[in-house]
Amino acid sequence: MTYTSTMAFHVNCSVHSRPSPFENIDRFKNRLSSSYKPLLKELQQLPMQLDVSKSIRNASVKLLDAFVDSLFQFADQPVLPSQSNFAPVDELNEPLAITSIEGKVPYDFPEGVYIRNGPNPLFGGLKSTSSVFGKTGHMWIEGEGMLHAVCFDKESDGGETWTVLYNNRHVETETYKIEKQRDKPSFLPAIEGSPPAILLAYLLNMLRFGKVNKDLSNTNVFEHSGKFYSIAENHIPQEIDIFSLQTLGDWDINGTWHRPFNSHPKRAPGTGELVVFGVDAMKPFMELGVVSADGKRLVHKVDLKFDRCTLSHDMGVTERYNVIMDFPLTIDIQRLIKGGPLIKFEKEEYARIGIMPRYGNADSIRWFEVEPNCTFHILNCFEEGDEVVVRGCRSLESIISESCDVDLDKFEWVSGRLRSKDPVDQQDAKHFKNDELLFCRSYEWRLNMETGEVKERNITGTQFSIEFPMINPNFNGVKNKFGYAQTVHGLASATSGMPKFGGLAKLYFEETANKEWEESEGHIKVEYHEFVGNTFCTGAAFVPKEGGLEEDHGWIITFVHDEDTDTSKVYIIDTKNFTSEPVAKITLPCRVPYGFHGAFMPTPSHK
Repeated sequence: MTYTSTMAFHVNCSVHSRPSPFENIDRFKNRLSSSYKPLLKELQQLPMQLDVSKSIRNASVKLLDAFVDSLFQFADQPVLPSQSNFAPVDELNEPLAITSIEGKVPYDFPEGVYIRNGPNPLFGGLKSTSSVFGKTGHMWIEGEGMLHAVCFDKESDGGETWTVLYNNRHVETETYKIEKQRDKPSFLPAIEGSPPAILLAYLLNMLRFGKVNKDLSNTNVFEHSGKFYSIAENHIPQEIDIFSLQTLGDWDINGTWHRPFNSHPKRAPGTGELVVFGVDAMKPFMELGVVSADGKRLVHKVDLKFDRCTLSHDMGVTERYNVIMDFPLTIDIQRLIKGGPLIKFEKEEYARIGIMPRYGNADSIRWFEVEPNCTFHILNCFEEGDEVVVRGCRSLESIISESCDVDLDKFEWVSGRLRSKDPVDQQDAKHFKNDELLFCRSYEWRLNMETGEVKERNITGTQFSIEFPMINPNFNGVKNKFGYAQTVHGLASATSGMPKFGGLAKLYFEETANKEWEESEGHIKVEYHEFVGNTFCTGAAFVPKEGGLEEDHGWIITFVHDEDTDTSKVYIIDTKNFTSEPVAKITLPCRVPYGFHGAFMPTPSHK
């Protein structure tokens, strides 16, 4: 889930030993003022049975709210000037017509909706809290989800004239509704900060709301069987109407799925079934499911019997297999109780990739040990002879991590690792400089199902760090020639302490790079589409050309923002002429903050 909000990078930077949470609790008890002690006494006497009357239950909630209000102080997390377009925006009340288009929307561009998800925190931005237990804060990946959508409708003249509309709207999860009704921050941040404060936040959130944290639904949008869903991996998906952006309700596959989805479920080639997995901080740590092609039935569900909770964001499928990434970015409640971070990248621990028959179980998984790394996103997986080929965007450390010096500014820690100053020609992390550890490159693993051999290598060089990959979706799970990704702008990212994407890359998997140094490494050919000035993209997606004869017949569509003019646009780029100017630049009526994943949903006319 890298990168994977009002995205002040918030990395837990303590590596020194911390006092036991029980020592902090003792200090807390000793420091309580006399005004708190009667409140705690009443709190301990609260009736917690499920059959208490509504009036007593309401009184209990009010008492808990009073306790939280007296003990915890909410504050806005600081936003640097260079982070201004990570700040939230207001909802529109209705779609707005777009009239300013430079160039032309191609006549053979499909009708449909380009939609992107991303964090848009309520009440002005991400929050932190302070109390006698310590501080907690939202991570940069948090913040309520907001959908930004551009609808393309052809007029009756055969595509020479288009109606283009823009709209935005929050994803209305149950926790979103709770805070909107209360009209103030209510859930205590419960992922990052002082371990005793996080544990207390867990407890108080559960007692007050029945959940330890908010349901974010801020990461991705996907389609299955003609229905559309918003997703983040801390909750089940929400069905949405992609035209009105209304939230229609949770999708639990008719009551058969009771844990979160991963943010990137994959449609199996051939059958059209949807393969998903769900991670939990308690056992079973990971379960995998297969949903029928019509979306009505969970046809297979299995505990993968992990011995740790791996924060896995993506997965792969091939024609016969599910591809599972078990890398050492972990969530550990016991570590938190002992005074460590809840989320940690454990670079000395094992990393492995599992190849599992579509309807297999934990015992049927063939595990391949690989070099420790952090890979949030997979480009594609496919079978080739005896090998399963896995391609993804790989770095040597996680951008969600606590492994930095406690005295070093967290923005400095992140920004220094986002770019590579020198050519990187060694794969062992101990040879890397700090400023290369988060540099992300396209990477290939070849896993031999007969011999157990693993071949792994970087397949792109170090001109740009690349992330948020995409392919022609018609080639998901089968061998493909082309991939695309967003490219990190090194200087802008270093200045803001979070990744900004200053362009796009087209990857030619079957062609060799034409640079002498890269040829010696066996790297693939890459073309770059760089934006001018302080312009950065987000949520790029590939749009296949209807009836296209080749895999790269189509367009990349992406939101962009010009920070010099504070103007947001949508670019449409012809992937056959990738380095040329966009064929259309669509000026939007309001600012669109940076976010996460986008998708283009071809649809029949809804008029």
